Amino acid sequence: MAANLEALKHISKDSGFPITIHPHFSPKIRDHVPPDPIREEIFPEKDRASFADPEKKALFAVAKAVDLTESIGTLLENVQLSQLTPQQLDELALLVNERGVVFFRNQDLTTDQQVKLFEHYGTLDRHPAQKDVRHVVIRGSREDHREIGKYTPWPSGEWHADTSFEINPPSYSLLRMEEHPPVGGDTAWVSGYGLYDTLSDAMKRFVEGLHAVHTSRLQYDTILDLWGVGPNRPPIDSHHPAVRTHPVTGLKALNVNTGFVTGFAELKKLESDKLLDFFSHHLHSADDHSVRWKWEVGSVAMWDNRCVLHRVIPGSYEAPRRGIRTTVFGEKPYYDPASEGRAERERRLKQAAATEQPQETNVKEKLIETPA
Repeated sequence: MAANLEALKHISKDSGFPITIHPHFSPKIRDHVPPDPIREEIFPEKDRASFADPEKKALFAVAKAVDLTESIGTLLENVQLSQLTPQQLDELALLVNERGVVFFRNQDLTTDQQVKLFEHYGTLDRHPAQKDVRHVVIRGSREDHREIGKYTPWPSGEWHADTSFEINPPSYSLLRMEEHPPVGGDTAWVSGYGLYDTLSDAMKRFVEGLHAVHTSRLQYDTILDLWGVGPNRPPIDSHHPAVRTHPVTGLKALNVNTGFVTGFAELKKLESDKLLDFFSHHLHSADDHSVRWKWEVGSVAMWDNRCVLHRVIPGSYEAPRRGIRTTVFGEKPYYDPASEGRAERERRLKQAAATEQPQETNVKEKLIETPA
């Protein structure tokens, strides 16, 4: 178990196990003064995907797209991110909006190039534990999350969108792996579009009327106690729509995760708890809307936090795991009642196509039957 945990210094004489210490009585947590204030809302520039060619002709002229599942995840082959033009980067963003996460292998990006590339998409965000203003270092997860959850409050092995508790949560994230074990340390993503679509119509209507309480309070304590790092900002609660509308695709995505959401503003405590129990099952059983990525040195993943959740798969590997992650600010989440689900749109377009097809056939038949 992680040696940093304050609970390890307080062992029960009766059970021989650590005793959980209230944060107010843990000096590491109690005495920390964050150097930065809580953020105010910002208004990012228009999403670069909005300027993309819907057919992505420039991107697909230099890259081969391989969909990894029906619902989520595309691998782009035979291309270097470092060589993409601004137009191709815009089309990449649109592909990420649609497929949730896009993968690359054997990339030659340096950290400086990665930072410059991601500045194309907006203003770089900064994780509360991030000390470098440009990027955050992502390491392995070799802790037993089932055990340490008894002693530190944040469920670090759970599904989450990056810092979803912020007033302006990130839109895009990009992780490039510099060191990685040959086995272990995978990351999984699940589609927010798919999570919404697979709810019953009655549940959709219910959840669309709720605000999820996204909090950094639990991670704040864990950053100090488990990671041994001082968070840059005070903890914050944000009430975001439980179903959000994607600003580019116009699709509805479930905006509830088990890493940062602690309840629903409109519900009472026990009601929230039971609904969160359901969503925990819903997320962890969504294999038909998830993808699992096996990392290698030089691998890259770019994802859209507005329509996917992710989690690292814990392991017991010994080799180092080190990745560089950059993120950019997104818009404040919103819900548009006029937006539609992905499955709903697919059905609508299919019905429209079926309605048009017979009309075209009838015209051809009439032309054939017309005497010369």
